[in-house]
Amino acid sequence: MRDSMVKVVAFNCSPRKDGNTAHMIRTVLDVLESEGIETEMVQVGGNVLRGCAVCGACKRNKDMKCAFGKDGINDYAQKMLDADGIIIGSPTYYSDMTAECKALIDRCGSVLGPAGKPLSRKVGAAVSAVRRAGGINTIDSIQHFFTINEMYIASSSYWNMSLSRDLGDFEKDEEGIRTMRKLGENMAYLLKKLQ
Repeated sequence: MRDSMVKVVAFNCSPRKDGNTAHMIRTVLDVLESEGIETEMVQVGGNVLRGCAVCGACKRNKDMKCAFGKDGINDYAQKMLDADGIIIGSPTYYSDMTAECKALIDRCGSVLGPAGKPLSRKVGAAVSAVRRAGGINTIDSIQHFFTINEMYIASSSYWNMSLSRDLGDFEKDEEGIRTMRKLGENMAYLLKKLQ
């Protein structure tokens, strides 16, 4: 990790910029900030982010850049590189992550992997808003990105999700709020120990 201030970048993969997923992430970030950790939230959902074209340029070039990077993916990858911790949040769509979340994971993994696992030993956390079921699968799918990149995963007192469908539901989910706050505490603890 860098000698300077610890930083966490969070990617909101919900098309709702100010929806439940964003509020969940914000709750975690508020705790991290109270612990002196710098944070940034990046809006991914709702932006046009294509899936991986499997062109192979990133594997040939090993420059951590996507040849189709005009859609922001290279900026997202750089933000991951510059951070000590990464949060990826997605609502649950048909028992899994959003298409933007999958594109973020596939393409950042593809451009960063050939460079020798530069995300190794960073801290990752996944969060998901879910109407009723499928949230654990969404969290698990996101965590696959962390484990394949040899990252440490921050956990909470329960699965990192909230039973939230309609706008404002997260604010009514007391257990979900407690879970996000505990996730922030545990992530801060882990980041400080690694520092």
